[in-house]
Amino acid sequence: MTADTTLTHAGGVVFRGDADRRVLLVRAKPAPHDWVLPKGHIERGETPEQTARREVIEEAGVDAEPIREAGVLEFVTPNGKHVRSAFFLMRFVCSVPAHESREVRWATIDEALALVQFEDTRALVEQARRA
Repeated sequence: MTADTTLTHAGGVVFRGDADRRVLLVRAKPAPHDWVLPKGHIERGETPEQTARREVIEEAGVDAEPIREAGVLEFVTPNGKHVRSAFFLMRFVCSVPAHESREVRWATIDEALALVQFEDTRALVEQARRA
């Protein structure tokens, strides 16, 4: 999968269901608490896939299996921090206790595309729809 050492974060485009596919969204920590895909910092010794799985568990209380890389998003935060995040298409395994207290939503793809404010994130969800 991803061998790029410049990655700072990893996350997941988590799907569950077959006919009525749903994608996992969480509320971002900083205000205005937009709906986002779960992601977080890659810790020393972790692969991006391991980070994605851990962050989905911590933020959403969902264990999900990484299937393949979905894409890389790159941006600068409002406080000037550069983020380069690999996202993985992930399959729902089961619900587990979350480590964080965030609002979680299983949205249809169309709902997710309407709720997510960032164009590059919408493009990732759209790519995952076709996968």
